[in-house]
Amino acid sequence: MPSKDHAPPAAESRDQATESQRTGRRARSPAKDATPTYGIGPVIDGQEALDRGLAALQAIDPLVIDPLIAAGAHPPLRLREPGFVGLAFIIVSQQVSTTSAQAIFGRLQSAIVPLEAPQVLAASDEILRNVGLSGAKIRALRAAAEAVASGRLPLATLGCMPAEEAHRALVAVKGIGPWSANIFLLFCLGHPDAWPAGDIALQEAAKVALTLETRPTTAELDRIGDRWRPHRGVAARVLWAYYRIIKEGRDGMSLAPL
Repeated sequence: MPSKDHAPPAAESRDQATESQRTGRRARSPAKDATPTYGIGPVIDGQEALDRGLAALQAIDPLVIDPLIAAGAHPPLRLREPGFVGLAFIIVSQQVSTTSAQAIFGRLQSAIVPLEAPQVLAASDEILRNVGLSGAKIRALRAAAEAVASGRLPLATLGCMPAEEAHRALVAVKGIGPWSANIFLLFCLGHPDAWPAGDIALQEAAKVALTLETRPTTAELDRIGDRWRPHRGVAARVLWAYYRIIKEGRDGMSLAPL
């Protein structure tokens, strides 16, 4: 099981400004043909698995990956609990800095013990506001809690599903969009090929790493990522590490609805 001691990396997401608004207006899952496809590979469930994935990624694309590693972009493991706590962290951290996200989440864990779906549903809005959650995040957290408590979102078995099915189950919940679903697959389930192409940090790092004239769009980064299948999750970790280098350690935005 992934460790609870590792947080996802600081990053910015194109989806952050729009995801909650978009998903807040519709509860249904996106069209079937909108579901991304994932390559099949070994789960990234520890440092040894990450090291093997990195070696495989370097073998696939040494011209791009090797210089990034040589520049210091060593990908940290960064895994989170695959249950409700991990999902709650993804929701809490949307559109706030890493430092703020950790502070708010710490207060949330202190206010709601244990931090599980039934306890969130029983908590008042006042308690959730007092820990620093916005109205949109309260609604998203409650929607996730209701989906988990009712069984519509079976977090305990998502890791046993095909990634496409798990993605559809996640985005069917109000407040969880495609970016958030991929982040859950990547950092909570350790999926080796999850690829949050809407993330601005990944786009910016890819622009510099591939010497592109402009930052790639989400669709363009999706196409770029095809070269790294089925190890796009490892490639994302490398690019996030490279982003921190090119931004000189700036405390960026947390992963959205993180």
